[in-house]
Amino acid sequence: MKFTVERDQIIREIQVAQEIISSRSNMSILSNVLLQAQESTLTVRATDLKVSFETTLPVTVTEPGITTVFCDKLLGILRSVPSGEIEFEQNPQNTGENFVIRPKFKKIDFKLRSIAADKFPEIQTQAPDGYFEFPQDQFIEMVSQTVFAVSDDETRFFMNGVYLEPDGDTLVMVATDGRRLSYIGQDMPEGLSDFAGVIIPPKVLNLVKRLASGEGTLRMAVADKHVFFDFENHLISSALIDGQFPNYRRVIPETQHYSVVVDKTEMTEALKRVSLLVEKSRRIYLELSSGQMQIRSEESEIGIAREDIPVEFDGPETTVALNYTYLVDPLRVIDSDTISIHFTEANKAITIYSEPRERYFHIVMPMQIQ
Repeated sequence: MKFTVERDQIIREIQVAQEIISSRSNMSILSNVLLQAQESTLTVRATDLKVSFETTLPVTVTEPGITTVFCDKLLGILRSVPSGEIEFEQNPQNTGENFVIRPKFKKIDFKLRSIAADKFPEIQTQAPDGYFEFPQDQFIEMVSQTVFAVSDDETRFFMNGVYLEPDGDTLVMVATDGRRLSYIGQDMPEGLSDFAGVIIPPKVLNLVKRLASGEGTLRMAVADKHVFFDFENHLISSALIDGQFPNYRRVIPETQHYSVVVDKTEMTEALKRVSLLVEKSRRIYLELSSGQMQIRSEESEIGIAREDIPVEFDGPETTVALNYTYLVDPLRVIDSDTISIHFTEANKAITIYSEPRERYFHIVMPMQIQ
């Protein structure tokens, strides 16, 4: 095998491959990235047996071939050399011994040991007719509005992913960690066959979100135990989380009696300042009165911070205690200058909407007032 490619073209794909590879795997082959050169194209493939990644890029192929090399060291080599053409070569008579990396603009070469490609795990595939198309910008928005609310408690594995399900003429994404919930719906894509709700790991969703350009469409398929994404020369698949997602509809309030309308930037900046005196509890207080919200933090061993901001509110004086990160996270992704916070009582869930309302919202459970 022998091929030449610009360093800047290949390094991005090797970086993605390294993110996927399991560094603690007992299978040494899983620490490797597969490289296959043929017909002016290089295929790059990586997997940790749950998430798989494959991409193609144009290269100059002198001799076709296929091998696998230790991804972490390959990435380190690519990062160490400046931009320019790099030649990769492996003697077919010397398979498993030396994979040579030779920058054409410097008198230096690197030799990595390789493992034969036939030992590389098979990657799950999906038949072409199993895909449906979905606008990239809508998919990225759905991931952005939900993925941060995923639980990291491994004992509640069924909440360690984002739930995706068709609901009438809407495709819904939901995430929750038991103390907050994020929801978004989009119009059902054409050609989407009905499927039972699935739980998608955040690792693959964040990867798709980062790699997708946001333009055009991506092709997506949901199978029995896997989900697949195909876009811009990238093919990404992931095993689904096997479990029963909580009945999120029971958490969504049917009606809430009071609402507060506030400038998003003003509230974000106030939270940033007041949270400077917040410790492990992450507790902040929202004290509401006519036309005003006071944001307060109070730590007995540190001190007190208060800031008043103007709001539109004409309800009873109310104090709500909340985990401040559960407010900051939604504010980061809401795409409007104004938000509204809806509630009924200080000890019941609040709901955060954009203003004007979009097809998403965020629910936060209050903390105990001390």
